[in-house]
Amino acid sequence: MSRQSVYSIERTIAYIEEHLDGKLDLDMVACAMNYSKYHLHRTFTGTVGMTIHDYIFRRQLTEAAKLLVFSEKSILDIAVTCGYESRQAFSVAFKDMYKLPPAKFREQREFYPLQLRYVLQETAGNADMRKSDIRFAEEADILAWMELVRLVVDGYPHLNEEEYLQELKERIEQKRALILTQPGQKERAVGVMAFSYEAGSMDFFGIHPQYRNSNVAKLFLDKLMEEILPGQEISTTTYREGDRADNGHRRALKQLGFAEKELLYEFGYPTQKFVLSSVNEEDCDEKGNQQAGGEF
Repeated sequence: MSRQSVYSIERTIAYIEEHLDGKLDLDMVACAMNYSKYHLHRTFTGTVGMTIHDYIFRRQLTEAAKLLVFSEKSILDIAVTCGYESRQAFSVAFKDMYKLPPAKFREQREFYPLQLRYVLQETAGNADMRKSDIRFAEEADILAWMELVRLVVDGYPHLNEEEYLQELKERIEQKRALILTQPGQKERAVGVMAFSYEAGSMDFFGIHPQYRNSNVAKLFLDKLMEEILPGQEISTTTYREGDRADNGHRRALKQLGFAEKELLYEFGYPTQKFVLSSVNEEDCDEKGNQQAGGEF
């Protein structure tokens, strides 16, 4: 991506962030930026990994959730502030994403974001990445790791940053956390993965959106399955099929070879288990029902 393209998307994001408190759509943003809406749609989607409509939708609902927890504004006022014309329309959209109606969410007093402000990496995609570049994370990597977590929070509903940070420190000490940074820029994380030796589970896996069309995700899986958990079955969880909050994470897992398994609830949120086997199931049957190791 050219520096000019990065600059144009950064300007677009800045404009959106400054106008989240009202009705906002592609036509309005394109006009304000003096871009063709078709060009802006294509460039924004290719860079950010979601359409402008989805970005605005998720960012406004995140701000609405924050207002529900940290302000005394009425639900109708919050709905109008976030660009909705009625409380009913807002409530339907909010429940689709947060799995609770606004009033119930307010009662629980627990804020978590659907989408935080997108931050671009100017040099993203300019260097070849290799499996050998992936290493165990160190304490000095925590800042870069957390910056990436905030960027990919759309894939992890109900993420509590304070609790997550404490667990991350423990995983780093136990050598259960992998990180890939840009060459020569340790402060820029390209991908991160937290895993469990015992369960064979991939508990957190985040790839910077600007690298989601590269081979980075495959490199992490190769590292995990070939060097760290050889011969084991790898499991993870993500959104259920049809969940409005899913921003392509199910599709990404399937493209990596994961298979759908049982439906679950985590932190009160409906999810589904996915499994990646190191051997083909048909081969297992032929070899006396051999089973891959690892339990969820």
